[in-house]
Amino acid sequence: MRAVARQREKYTHDVKMGGHRLVADEPSEQGGLDEGPSPQELLAASLASCTAITMEMYAKRKGWDSSGLEVECRYIPADRGCVTKFDLVMRMPPHLSEEQVERLQVIAAKCPVHRVLEGEVAFEERVELA
Repeated sequence: MRAVARQREKYTHDVKMGGHRLVADEPSEQGGLDEGPSPQELLAASLASCTAITMEMYAKRKGWDSSGLEVECRYIPADRGCVTKFDLVMRMPPHLSEEQVERLQVIAAKCPVHRVLEGEVAFEERVELA
C-alpha cells in the first residue's frame, strides 16, 4: 500500500492512494485552510472504518444482518512518550442477539488497522531531492 501527499498551499495537501484522491489539511485555528480532515482525523477514520468493515465482513460470512452497525472512534493524541488511547464505540443494531454482539466485539479487535496500532511499529525514512 502506498500513499503520496503533495503540498497544495499552506498545510493543504492532495493525497493520492491507488486510484483514489482526498485532501488533508489542518483546521484554520492551526494555520490551515480546513479544506479536508486533518491527518489525525484520518487516523481515527481509518480505525473506525476498518473496525466497521471487519465486523460487517464477519457478519456477512455468518449470514447475519449487520445493517445499522456504526463505529465511532475518538482519540486525543498523547504527548511524546506517553500512551495514546483510542475510544471505540460500537453501536450494534438491536436485532442482533447477545451472542452475535459478543462475537462481533471480539472480531472488531482483529481489524488490520487495530492490529497495527496495538503492535510494534518501525519506521524506515530517507530523503530524496526532487
